[in-house]
Amino acid sequence: MRSRIGIGIVGSGWIAGIHARGYQRAAQLDVGAAVMAVASRHRDKAEAFAERYDVPKVYDDARRVIEDPNVQIVDLAVPNALHHTLAIEAAEAGKHVVCEKPLTGAFGDGARPRVEMLEEALHNADAMLAAARAHSVQIMYAENLIYAPALQKVERLIAASDGVLLDIRGEESHSGSHAAYSRSWRESGGGSLLRLGTHPIGVALYLKRREGLARNGAPILPVSVMAEVASLTKIPALQLQETPWLVREWQDVEDWASVIVTFGDGSRGNFVATDVLLGGMRDRMEFSLSNARIVCDMTHAGPIRAYAPSVEIFGDEYIAEKLETKAGWSFPSADEEWTLGYPQELADFVAAVAEDRAPRSDAELGRDVVNLIYCAYLSAAEGRRVSLRRPEDR
Repeated sequence: MRSRIGIGIVGSGWIAGIHARGYQRAAQLDVGAAVMAVASRHRDKAEAFAERYDVPKVYDDARRVIEDPNVQIVDLAVPNALHHTLAIEAAEAGKHVVCEKPLTGAFGDGARPRVEMLEEALHNADAMLAAARAHSVQIMYAENLIYAPALQKVERLIAASDGVLLDIRGEESHSGSHAAYSRSWRESGGGSLLRLGTHPIGVALYLKRREGLARNGAPILPVSVMAEVASLTKIPALQLQETPWLVREWQDVEDWASVIVTFGDGSRGNFVATDVLLGGMRDRMEFSLSNARIVCDMTHAGPIRAYAPSVEIFGDEYIAEKLETKAGWSFPSADEEWTLGYPQELADFVAAVAEDRAPRSDAELGRDVVNLIYCAYLSAAEGRRVSLRRPEDR
């Protein structure tokens, strides 16, 4: 086994738990990772987290994790508004960073002009990348779907076909986030497009990047976007109803988004992200090539289907993310975290640090996603096609 790399997790919520379990599985795969510290502003939550995952050190300040000499990788499982400042502090301390999606964004008043938000988001992203370069560390972008077994197979099928990737369609939707910070632009930096749309968009940008590098040595990048966003849970008729199944407490962020992307080679992408979908999370992508078609459904397809006439039959046994009821037919996930790529992602990040190489999902991809999404917000606000900022415009 290679020498053990110490991980410090900042945050103790849902995604922090997924990461802790992922590092444990990575250690079992001889990757050599160990979570050495956890920090949360609520010390009691950090202590409970440490007990659950056998973490030796507990802090109530993220900076203590960054300063810990036993930590080589700082894992940021915190609200979006904290990503860029903590990532820069960690990089300046010589620590590698795992940053949850989105890489960063624009925060504060959600009514600000979208062009200002685009400038702020790109400034934050570029500052993160610059800090990593200046201190010779990596910021690794936690886009788990790139590592999902189904999409790893899609990548191999596309490469084997040598077909031209003409049209990519993707959706991630469910009934709404229960995280309090997600309701306001001040902390989240956007709504369903930024929280959910990052996943299919990130996969599409990754695959077009890989296609271009394989075909002519240069990534195929998005060049323009058209978008619409909406707040469907604020439709007047819905306000008159009691609807316990949908999250409705959104303040100034959208709960529905649709985006059309044009890539530099003329191909297209079409992406949907909503918080108004019942029946469990939908993670679906479809790829049309010049010589093949590939459909990938990661949540409503699999080896298990189950039926229960009432909700109590399956008791406390987990079924699937965002499923509102255990009654009726469902698609229980045999290993949801593996299916969605979380342990594989974290194993790659640890190996990238140990082997001094780039991970499959890097900060450049995270910046590209931020660029596209904030250009989409500008498009939706102004009702026009928006050209993406080019890398040379930095």
